Amino acid sequence: MPTPAAPARYVETPFDALPGWRSATLEPSLQAFIAGCPKLQSTAALARVCTAAGALPQGDEQAARKFFESSFTAYGIVSPEGSDTGLITGYYEPVIAGSRERSPAYPYPIYGVPEDLVDVDLASVYPELNGMRLRGRLKGRKLVPYYTRAEIDTRASDMPAPVIAWAADPVELFFLQIQGSGQVKLEDGTQLRIGYANQNGHPYSSIGRYLVGNGTLTLEQASMQGIKDWAVAHPQELQQTLERNASYVFFRELPQTGGPTGALGVPLTAEYSVAVDRRYLPLGAPVYLATTFPLSTDLLERLVVAQDTGGAIRGAVRADFFWGSGAEAGALAGRMRQQGKMWLLWPRGEPLPRP
Repeated sequence: MPTPAAPARYVETPFDALPGWRSATLEPSLQAFIAGCPKLQSTAALARVCTAAGALPQGDEQAARKFFESSFTAYGIVSPEGSDTGLITGYYEPVIAGSRERSPAYPYPIYGVPEDLVDVDLASVYPELNGMRLRGRLKGRKLVPYYTRAEIDTRASDMPAPVIAWAADPVELFFLQIQGSGQVKLEDGTQLRIGYANQNGHPYSSIGRYLVGNGTLTLEQASMQGIKDWAVAHPQELQQTLERNASYVFFRELPQTGGPTGALGVPLTAEYSVAVDRRYLPLGAPVYLATTFPLSTDLLERLVVAQDTGGAIRGAVRADFFWGSGAEAGALAGRMRQQGKMWLLWPRGEPLPRP
């Protein structure tokens, strides 16, 4: 049985001690926070401050700053290992070529949730395992692990899952799964938005780390674009390399309006939404982030909102920064692998959450 995460520490910190806080623009952060409020009614502490946030005049930077400083307390996050610094990566909404019909040009299925996938919320039996799930399939009367990526790819027409669309490129589809959401540009020029629906239960394993570990790529080359370039040059090794990551994501169709929907259930806001490990940070909460821009020493100090999760986002001081949609956002996301610090903002006077 999985064990609960070791506890992190939350250290109360004055706002003036947050790097760059005085110069940060907070009104866009307020709008990103308000966007998540409809999904926070079951979290009493956040629901109360949502009511106050909704009454503020839009576009008023001074009002936004007063709201955050008077309504919240900042807590520095320290990992169970004792570090206040962790990995900050980036993600985006890719747009890939696809079709509603299978053809030689579009042979790779984008699957919906399989009919035989069993998904168990462990907290329903063991409350201390809040946020943890068990996924598998029934074999007779036993629950066994679900198919790996390699097994799914070889099942083809035997796979008990609906096909939402067909992709042209296996590498683009692979990265679409890593991002967790995206758009499929169909042959007639229309676009289909899809988002994360479920996962096969196998842990995420980075193929970039694998390619660096075996000497194929240097650490500097192991960006998303670097991996794509390697894949074009080494098609004979591609499938075996992709299968090093046994994790497989299943999708659902989403409304075309707004941004991609995160785990909180609301559209993400470009450059103001992050994915976090919900074992340590509750979805919907503001989080102050202090890091740098990709491949740069330029400071990126911003109040963002925890609105998403991801299979690779594990740890207390760990975040995935949402850059937006399209090629430019993809270039930034693919190169982002920075160190950073994080502070949870939690409603003043309320006991700290225990996600």
